Amino acid sequence: MTDLLPAWTLLTAFVSASLLLAITPGPGVLYIITRSLAQGRSAGLASVAGVALGNLVNAIGAAVGLAALFSVSSMAFTVVKYLGAAYLVYLGIRTLTADRNEPSKPVPTRTPRVFRDGLWVAVLNPKTTLFFAAFLPQFMDPGANPMLQGLSLGVLFVVIAAATDSIYALAAGTIGPAIGRGQRLRWLGRWLSGTTFIGLGLFAALGGPGSRRAATTD
Repeated sequence: MTDLLPAWTLLTAFVSASLLLAITPGPGVLYIITRSLAQGRSAGLASVAGVALGNLVNAIGAAVGLAALFSVSSMAFTVVKYLGAAYLVYLGIRTLTADRNEPSKPVPTRTPRVFRDGLWVAVLNPKTTLFFAAFLPQFMDPGANPMLQGLSLGVLFVVIAAATDSIYALAAGTIGPAIGRGQRLRWLGRWLSGTTFIGLGLFAALGGPGSRRAATTD
């Protein structure tokens, strides 16, 4: 068990820090809220699942040394960063142009597509891998297997973040229908969703490695 998780004191500190970071609104939370407002709770929860899986991929990548590659290869980091930013901008443009000739129709929910979008938004963010590489070692037992403990802590963080993200999704999905009852409000909601995605894409492309709000998808 020591190889998988640190001592209780470190584990308690890790859970507390992870919970605090997870409830801090960042790009991932804004993405999930936007989806939930525009397409309802099911789309929001599908986004949570996609983002969580993408974050898990990044946590595994950090555990096996992908973060080391990004830290020494600015080209690898830059390519993945701009791919992720471009995908967010694409989502924004697609949202702004969807159903523009039929504004009275509600935004359709395609759960597999929403899940896939959330997955790629998270996976194509190398800053998340760097975050895991910087954050997890602070709570690891130096005498344990670093890869096993890094994987375990990464999975635990993803679970905590998914739980808090789900609360955001359920809350936003509940008030979304009230916002979208009128045709003009539906148009406003679509405009806000599209511009949020585009803004997140520009933020991802231009933002530095800085704080966790800028560096992770939650």
